[in-house]
Amino acid sequence: MAFKSEDSKDAAVAPKKPGVKVTVTKNGPYLVSGKLPLKKEIIVSDNEDESVAWREGETYPDQEQYALCRCGKSGSKPFCDGTHEKIRFNGAETATTAPYYKQATAFDGPELVLTDAQKLCAAARFCHPGGGVWQLTQRSDDPGAKKQAVQEACDCPSGRLVIADRKTGQVIEPDLEPSISLIEDPQKKASGPIWLKGNIPLESSYGTSYETRNRVTLCRCGGSYNKPFCDGTHCLNGFDDGDESIHS
Repeated sequence: MAFKSEDSKDAAVAPKKPGVKVTVTKNGPYLVSGKLPLKKEIIVSDNEDESVAWREGETYPDQEQYALCRCGKSGSKPFCDGTHEKIRFNGAETATTAPYYKQATAFDGPELVLTDAQKLCAAARFCHPGGGVWQLTQRSDDPGAKKQAVQEACDCPSGRLVIADRKTGQVIEPDLEPSISLIEDPQKKASGPIWLKGNIPLESSYGTSYETRNRVTLCRCGGSYNKPFCDGTHCLNGFDDGDESIHS
């Protein structure tokens, strides 16, 4: 995976591609505009059932605009078919609009600083191998531990974990083009969240904007307690979008 360094964690982030946006609708779907590519991305586990890599799955035909199911009950997943109206889905947004660094806790290491906004966790588990990204950060004066800590933080799809060079303060981020992935988690036998990549603006159903970030995961099972963001509930309720080739 390619990485980039951002000049400042406090700098405003501009969309890479003009016209792209995701809008949360009141008790309804996510409206996607700007011809954002859509595909599935599958968590690969090792022999110890730890998440170690991403594998590309199905790619959907390009569309200028489309609506992604948010209630988890559509018969046309991943797209909305209006079921949210029939079941009277309560999609009330409960997440804060505070910037990431107002939510996060910092963990200092010899050469790296890790920030962690735990409430954004999407339960992808890339932070577990090698004793965990927190311990690896504390051992970041070791080149191997440092490299693994950076990889684990950057593999976190939700952006819960962000890592920076301690000396320069530069944030290290995966180089992601604007696109959307539907996460699948065979190890947990669950379909995971909607992964927004590459600084896609996200607007609430109330007309306000969430912070634009390189990595964001949105709930698509309907059960998150931190809507519109994923909180890992799909692992508990066994959400399945019906792709038998992945979960069989």
